Amino acid sequence: MTATTRIEIDSAGVARLTMNRPQIHNAFDDALIAQLTADLEALAANSEVRAVVLAAEGKSFSAGADLNWMRRMADYSEAENLRDAGELSRLLNTLNRLPKPTIARVQGAAFGGGVGLVACCDMAIASERASFCLSEVKLGLIPATIGPFVVDAIGSRNARRYFLTAERFSAFDAQRIGLVHEVSADETALDARIDALLAALKAGGPVAQYEAKELIFAVDKGPIDDAMRGDTAARIARIRASEEGREGLNAFLGKRKANWLG
Repeated sequence: MTATTRIEIDSAGVARLTMNRPQIHNAFDDALIAQLTADLEALAANSEVRAVVLAAEGKSFSAGADLNWMRRMADYSEAENLRDAGELSRLLNTLNRLPKPTIARVQGAAFGGGVGLVACCDMAIASERASFCLSEVKLGLIPATIGPFVVDAIGSRNARRYFLTAERFSAFDAQRIGLVHEVSADETALDARIDALLAALKAGGPVAQYEAKELIFAVDKGPIDDAMRGDTAARIARIRASEEGREGLNAFLGKRKANWLG
């Protein structure tokens, strides 16, 4: 049986996690959800990994839910559906809070849950050929599990359009509403832009990148009150006193490369 995912880690610590179900447009079921979650947890725990690129084989990024899985879900009880949705939510949260920088490489169509995967990555670069759709209402459903992550990416105003119309939109529209950061002409240009981002990420301290990501979650949408200001002061004090923080400052002042640059 062909593996549903593939992981490749290069000498620079870049992990490429690839969905490998091209024959069904990388649609996911409970097995793929479990595999992706396990893969991401393993990459999170691997100290050699500096960044993760989420990619897909074939012409589609992900068509969302597998039709056979949907047929099974149609006969599930509410309790079984709750458990199933919980596993997808766990996958999305694992990707969203991964303690490494993440980049979505969107080479083709991303529908439903595929849009959720894109929204959970720190950065997303799409090919001009990519397209997107939140198609759930056409099936009498709602994009509930992916909803918090997608709304966080595109905002509630855009969500009110695309959740309700279930219309297909282009890579350029996805960029306009904030779902992807850049659009590339083709897959060669797509990989070149991802390589440029990876080069930029390499320059940063890995602990600092994790702490920066956690800082965003801590301050996003919260009131700038005494508690928040105290929390941010404590965060910078902690990282200034950390081994990596001291190394970074000493390297800068000494006009040398920091040790994480090898």
